[in-house]
Amino acid sequence: MPHKRHTAAMRLLTAGIDSSVIALWLGHESIETTQIYLHANMKTKEDALARTRPTGTKTGRYTVVDDTLLAFLQSL
Repeated sequence: MPHKRHTAAMRLLTAGIDSSVIALWLGHESIETTQIYLHANMKTKEDALARTRPTGTKTGRYTVVDDTLLAFLQSL
């Protein structure tokens, strides 16, 4: 049953419903209790990061151009 509650809470959150309303809908006394259901999924996190991107920059994931540091760290 917790899985269904989590899914419902995430769908409501994704739809833009305020977390305090979700807490009431789930029957929680405190909004802190609701937080266990509201862990953001990767899509939600990417959307939030996209909103912080400076105007005029390209979207996409970071790709390593010079992997010297990465090679050094992997050699440790």
